[in-house]
Amino acid sequence: MTITRPLLEAALAAKPALAALSTEEKKAVLTTMADCLLADTAAILAANAMDLEAARETINPVMQDRLRLTEGRIADMAQGILEVAALPDPVGRTLASHTLPNGLEVNKVSVPLGVIAIIYESRPNVTSDAASLTFQAGSVCILRGGKESIHSNTAIVAALHKALDKHGLPQALVSLVSDTSRASANELMQAVGYIDLLIPRGGASLIQTVVDKAKVPCIQTGTGICHIYVDDAADLDKAITILENAKTSRPSVCNAAEVCLVNRQVAADFLPMIRERLGKQRHEQGLQPVELRLDPEALAILPGIPAGYDDFDTEFLDYILAVKVVEDVKEAIEHINLHSTGHSEAIVTEDKAHAALFTRLIDSAAVYVNASTRFTDGGQFGLGCEMGISTQKLHARGPMGLEELTSYKYVITGDGQIR
Repeated sequence: MTITRPLLEAALAAKPALAALSTEEKKAVLTTMADCLLADTAAILAANAMDLEAARETINPVMQDRLRLTEGRIADMAQGILEVAALPDPVGRTLASHTLPNGLEVNKVSVPLGVIAIIYESRPNVTSDAASLTFQAGSVCILRGGKESIHSNTAIVAALHKALDKHGLPQALVSLVSDTSRASANELMQAVGYIDLLIPRGGASLIQTVVDKAKVPCIQTGTGICHIYVDDAADLDKAITILENAKTSRPSVCNAAEVCLVNRQVAADFLPMIRERLGKQRHEQGLQPVELRLDPEALAILPGIPAGYDDFDTEFLDYILAVKVVEDVKEAIEHINLHSTGHSEAIVTEDKAHAALFTRLIDSAAVYVNASTRFTDGGQFGLGCEMGISTQKLHARGPMGLEELTSYKYVITGDGQIR
């Protein structure tokens, strides 16, 4: 661990300083972090401009949007920190308590995880989100962003370090790995004894690499092949508005819809609505239209591009939507559970029985009835911000907020009992 060892050792040494802080002291530090982030807006934007310039020829415009910062986005990042500060302290809570027949009092108490590392790609807002959440959860964080956002991340962490300095705390509580090579990522995956939890946040390739190589505990996040199913009992005006939001409001993020399933009974009416709203109207408004990739039955109703073999198993992260006609809600459920990555799925229907069946049988972290998948987000769920969207089932599932970043221990109080 020639690249990251000094940083890992500093992170371990910094843990007691964070553990000693009270709830109010942590809140004060987080408030200062938000202030420093806003104060350094100009420097952060200048650094971000360098990243955008370097990415101009290598990243498509949709992905550049993930990288781009604005004054408004930095203000949102600062607000996210303040929202985390306002949440109840997740550390030191008594989760359960009981007294044994022998008089021993057994208490299950929440505790910090310790050192949390995050490997992520091009979204610089993850830097402040992760730092604030781990800090409030009582853990040291080690951030390893991608090369495409290194200048932005460095400027953001510099602002957060100013806040730590003002409170006399070690900068190692929030550390950024400046080396963006694969070697540094591999070292973090192997850092047994230093890292208590590793969270990969990015595309399928990154997540799979961590799952395959990590020796430290990790949580899978991110990849979202999200579905919208339009039922035969759907309000079609409601459905097209939900689909438009889920696909086009920000197609480069993991909670954007990638597949639309349409009940056969409404396909002849709804498919032309998709072409009109997501195609023709967007073109007339000077917006990028959505490319539709249609299964054979949808293609018989609409002219378009035939869906390829992999189109129903692809996270496009672009203005592309795979469309399939299904017989009923049961076929929709079967298709989703076969092709989904376990992120977010939605049904649009006015039939309560269909909605109940869908929510009961869909095996994903977030299941919606008559709402856009774009709400799968820690901030939208009232968690402040998030460390990512867990698509696995052990320990954490869905948006990972403060509670998911803690563990627990048992504290047992006796009066001389022996076994």
